[in-house]
Amino acid sequence: MKKTMIGVALALLAFTGCRQTDVREFAVDVPALAQASEAAVSGEIRKALAACSGVDMASVRFDAANHRVTLKYDSMMTAKKNIEMAIAKAGYAANGVTPESIGAKAKGQ
Repeated sequence: MKKTMIGVALALLAFTGCRQTDVREFAVDVPALAQASEAAVSGEIRKALAACSGVDMASVRFDAANHRVTLKYDSMMTAKKNIEMAIAKAGYAANGVTPESIGAKAKGQ
């Protein structure tokens, strides 16, 4: 009985220590947001971000004046680099990750 109680206590301790989510905010510099076709650029970036699991699409904000996209994401589901690469795959530089550096075609630089 004592061993069972210790086993149950250890199991409960192990499960309470596991994180379920880790939501963080992230700002991505996207120089292409300065273009006249900002609506088209933001639409393509929004589509690329939607493909990233863990990105809170309701939190995505575009700041054309500062060439920045700000969003919240769950770091237990995706990493910053995945977000940058998704934007680069859509054809736009993101925090220095260029479409060319990942073998994608650049759009409106």
